[in-house]
Amino acid sequence: MSRKIGYARVSTVGQTLDTQIKKLKAFECVKIYREKVSGADARRVQLQKLISSLQEGDTVVVTRIDRLARSTFDLFAIVKDITNKKSQFYSLSEPWVDTCTSTGRLMLAVLGGLADVERDLIRIRTAEGRMRAIERGKRMGRPPRILPEQRLEIARRREAGETLKTLATAFGISETTVSRIASRCETVKQ
Repeated sequence: MSRKIGYARVSTVGQTLDTQIKKLKAFECVKIYREKVSGADARRVQLQKLISSLQEGDTVVVTRIDRLARSTFDLFAIVKDITNKKSQFYSLSEPWVDTCTSTGRLMLAVLGGLADVERDLIRIRTAEGRMRAIERGKRMGRPPRILPEQRLEIARRREAGETLKTLATAFGISETTVSRIASRCETVKQ
């Protein structure tokens, strides 16, 4: 027997779920999962509980798509989780995304394709931006913990016989890092 299961979400504690809950009850949802958390937060506990509780034939109902997802990627991933449970998805404000109909499934497939293209474009733009930054001499990644003059000091003190442990403690790094710095400095000298 199929059930309508509602999901209501607001972003902040000051907002109220009342309007969403009223609409979901009017649509005859037998259970309504509710949470006050940002849609960007991946740890939406109630949404995860809802998806875990789904049975074959159930329909997840929201008042608007943005209550379920903040981006096309997010929407597609969540709806995929729902359909993997052999359940359906329906938005009261956007009935075109009803996965019970062939048109709704087509629209979702188109959204999924757009999300895939958008993901590729973001990846390409990010890679191009990195390359331009590197060409301008920008160093990528986190800043080094040990400055070049500290590296030379470590190598000099290691060559003078100080232990890895002593140097590691003195510079606040691991013994492995001290060993790596000392061996690189020796390689440079040769």
